[in-house]
Amino acid sequence: MTARETSARETPAVRVRAEGEVDEEVLAYVRTKIDAVLNRAGLSAVTGEVRIAKAAAHHAEHPWSAVADLRVGSTVVVVHAQDATSREVTDRLQDRLRRQVERAVHEGSVGRRPAAPPWRGGQPGEGSAGGEAGQLDAHSA
Repeated sequence: MTARETSARETPAVRVRAEGEVDEEVLAYVRTKIDAVLNRAGLSAVTGEVRIAKAAAHHAEHPWSAVADLRVGSTVVVVHAQDATSREVTDRLQDRLRRQVERAVHEGSVGRRPAAPPWRGGQPGEGSAGGEAGQLDAHSA
């Protein structure tokens, strides 16, 4: 199996690779769909590669497969898809990639841990502001 490598025009850090009998039209469609997911405002730096392959066996039920192995900021996103045609597998990969990228963005922007209290090294202003405001009012009265 020989692999061809092309770089996506819009997202140069993401490579698109083809394995097997994959023509340029399919690669252009894959690039367009991947760029639609990854070229949006507020998204961290994205690096990695997308591979699309057509099985050599003609009797396979789902001869087309695609894998996206990306790093979005500090999160690793891996998405697999298999289907009967190149367009279907690309569309399925795009849908799954969009969900995983949204999850990565959401988990990266929302902290899972509450702010540490000051006696454990946290900043006094990180916690809930209501408790401090109540203490200040009690002392000033």
